[in-house]
Formats: sequence, structure tokens, C-alpha cells
Amino acid sequence: MNPYEDMRIFAQVMEAGSFTAAAERLGLSKQFVSRRLMQLEERLGVRLLNRSTRRLDATPLGQQYYESALRLLGEVQQVEQDISGQTPSLRGTLRLSAPLSFAMSHLGCLLTEFLQLHPQLIVEIDLSDRAVDLIGEGYDLALRIGSLEDSSLVARRIASVERLYCASPDYLAARGTPLAPEDLRGHDCLPYGHSRQVQWQFTGPAKGTAIAVSGRMRANNGELLRDAAIAGMGVTYLPAFIVEQALAEGRLVPLLEAFTPPALQLSAVYPQHRQVARPVQGFVEFLRERL
Repeated sequence: MNPYEDMRIFAQVMEAGSFTAAAERLGLSKQFVSRRLMQLEERLGVRLLNRSTRRLDATPLGQQYYESALRLLGEVQQVEQDISGQTPSLRGTLRLSAPLSFAMSHLGCLLTEFLQLHPQLIVEIDLSDRAVDLIGEGYDLALRIGSLEDSSLVARRIASVERLYCASPDYLAARGTPLAPEDLRGHDCLPYGHSRQVQWQFTGPAKGTAIAVSGRMRANNGELLRDAAIAGMGVTYLPAFIVEQALAEGRLVPLLEAFTPPALQLSAVYPQHRQVARPVQGFVEFLRERL
């Protein structure tokens, strides 16, 4: 009986979603993995997994065991790292999720620099604008822009993200320039997201004003909306890092600057059991310094 090894096997099964995939990751046979988990359930006297021909689902007690196991495994890994490497260099694997547009514009050179500083570290990055389940999907850290939902996750502020209303000079020449939020009701807009009802919020002289916007195109990718705005398809509202080059080149023009809402926050979020992990803390501090 090896409780630590059983925890590691169970965590891999949860993350991989099947005995077969977990066995491949661990370099073990499927039969061995299945037998060890059956023995674990017998020892604990509870069912941790609901098994079917298609998938494995954790029971409520299984989910609780998984979260505790992740925390303990992380602490053991941290102790080993602290003992084996009394150097500033980080080691291990950092699994990271980040918004697509932000990662493409900022993280490429930063990740390269970070890995050069820590040659024993491996980074696995998933680019997606969805809010991933850090614990359920096995991520160490996620970068998120905007307000955060209440959760058990730890959040660290990294930087501010300004947003801008803008449109192309050709569009404004043909349709006129909106001077107040209410003017947008007569314009084609390019909202972010897939919700049928999108409202843009305003502050300044129009504090508390919310305008329902619509147009011929909506998308969940900022670069696509930026390019549509440059092509004269309408007014859009995007983070500055997506449109700043087009603004500098005159392909887009800022609008309604007196009414722009406060900046969003770029935050790093991670499970509580990862807050002592050196790769997580090292990467967070690195981003805070650079951004």
C-alpha cells in the first residue's frame, strides 16, 4: 500500500478521463491502474468513481478526494523542489491557460524569456477565451481579463487593460461620428461574444448608461472584430492591445473617449493548493514585473 502513489494514479485518471489514457501517461498497464483504484476504494470504504462504458465520473466524495490529493501532491512536489534545487532556477511543468488575443500579442516573447531564465522548466499553454476549470482540467494557472467570479481560487492582479471604442475613417465618413453613447443606436456595431443581447456600458458624463448594440457581425475573437472595423463594417469596442497598431496607423479612429469605462484587470488565478508552487509564483512575479 502506497497512499501517495494511489493519489497520483487517481489524479491522473481524473485528468485523463479514462484508465487507458492515464495508464499511457504513467507508463503502466490499464489493468494495473484499474486494480489500484479498486483497492483504493476498498481501503477507503467509499466509491470514488462512477464507471460506464463511455466515461468515468467522480462521485462527490471522489471529487473531494481529488482536490485534496492535488493539494497534497503539490505540497510534496514543492518540498522536493525546495530540497533538490537550492537555486533560483525553476523546474517541473507549468500548465497554463490564457486568452487567445492577449497571448498572441504579449506572451510569445515573454514565455521565451521566462523559459530561457529557467532551462529546467516546461510550459504547456492552452489558448482559449473560455474560463477553464483549473482543478477539473488540471491547470496550474490561468490568466483572465475582467471581473472574476467568486470561487475558492487565488487571484493576483497582473496589470490593467484599457478598452477603446473605435471605427474606421471610411465608416465615419459614410455614417457620421457618434458624439454620445445614444448615437450608437443609429450605427452598425461589432460586439464581442455570442449573446444576442449585448449592452455597452459608459461612464463619465453618461455614467450608468447602457446601450443595446447590434450589427451585421458579432464574434468571440478580438482580431476578427478589429479587422471588420478596419474594413468599415462598424463601431467596435476592444482592448487597446488589439487595436493600438491600427490606431497608430490611422486605420481606426478612437471614439467616445470621454465616456470610456475604467480599465479591466488582467489577473492570474490558481487553485489554493498551487499557491506555494515555485513555478506558479515565479511566473506570476515575472509577469507582474514585465507587464
